[in-house]
Amino acid sequence: MTAKNSGPGYKDYPDHSVELIPLPGKVQVTALGKVIAVSSAALRVEESRYPPVIYVPRTDVDFKALVENDHSTYCPFKGEARYWNIRVGNDFLGSAVWGYDTPYDEVAALKDYVAFYADKVDEISVDGIAQ
Repeated sequence: MTAKNSGPGYKDYPDHSVELIPLPGKVQVTALGKVIAVSSAALRVEESRYPPVIYVPRTDVDFKALVENDHSTYCPFKGEARYWNIRVGNDFLGSAVWGYDTPYDEVAALKDYVAFYADKVDEISVDGIAQ
């Protein structure tokens, strides 16, 4: 069966891979001194030629600390990403969080997940070990 919403990047780069791997353990994301996310259902996304990225279910994220902005990016393997800033009190981290509302079929499970830029947040840890 052919995917109806397949990532167009695979046409030019058929060997490119994006693997979504359930991540055992508890993931915690801290930013601006506040815990922003805690999850036991995170995914580790391993993509050709890129470092792994941890994605957390949106239901496990404190969205009261996030402010959507109008920044977006496009990936021919995952789709259009939208971004959020993190705001804690008067402190602010611009475009520190991203997610795919309508990812391509190959990564459809990312629909309800977001990722955090490790170099913008204080820490992303798995079972207390910084990643």
